[in-house]
Amino acid sequence: MLVYPSGIQLSSAALRFLSRLLAARRRDRGTRWRRLSVHRQALLALAHLRCGHTYAQLAAGFGIGTTTAYRYVNEAVEVLAELAPNTAATVRSASRKAFVILDGTLLPMDRIAADRPYYSGKHKRHGMNVQVIADPFGNLLWASPALPGSVHDIKAARTHGIIDALADAEIRCWADKGYQGSGGTVRVPYRGRWDDLSAGQRAVNVSHAKIRAVGEQAVAALKAWNLLRKLRCSTTRITSLVQAILVPHLNASS
Repeated sequence: MLVYPSGIQLSSAALRFLSRLLAARRRDRGTRWRRLSVHRQALLALAHLRCGHTYAQLAAGFGIGTTTAYRYVNEAVEVLAELAPNTAATVRSASRKAFVILDGTLLPMDRIAADRPYYSGKHKRHGMNVQVIADPFGNLLWASPALPGSVHDIKAARTHGIIDALADAEIRCWADKGYQGSGGTVRVPYRGRWDDLSAGQRAVNVSHAKIRAVGEQAVAALKAWNLLRKLRCSTTRITSLVQAILVPHLNASS
């Protein structure tokens, strides 16, 4: 396999942050020697998450075995995912914002036609449903555990308890029509054909769309990590991957 130098569109702060976490993990475990330093292991993991390189590609580039590359990436994902905020922590963070934006996205994945639970009728493809909360500036605050793609956004949000949690904390939330009937503090646009809406309702919908557009930046930031553009792993690992990718964003904005 040919090997060539490449770059990752991430700041050095993300590399230093993950390196510190891995160094702490090695101290806790009493690790004396590894094939790669914590700095190189962090770079290996970020290359996998951000660029979507396979374990074979990473192994060739870093001069290690494929199994070792798999173990190193999994360890990095574990230490990052452990820091992902739960619902309670997300609500505390959101309470300091003027409002939040709730949106759902489908993470595409490899599946056969028989895997109906993972097929999204809305997107006409297989994938996993992930709910995202963003602040008024489009920064990621929370990404939910992954559910099968056949789960609708409103059901997914209710399953995670985020709608009730926002309502209990009286945090205003903007969302699209997929959350119609959520109640609580969730605000959705008026339903109906454009010609059937009044001038006031049209104005509200236009304003609502502008706010939601900011929230879509958070979804775009999540999908900027190439690994999430076409998942080829077990469905049981996807939640950890999403949470691991979320943490560097939270660290950068803190």
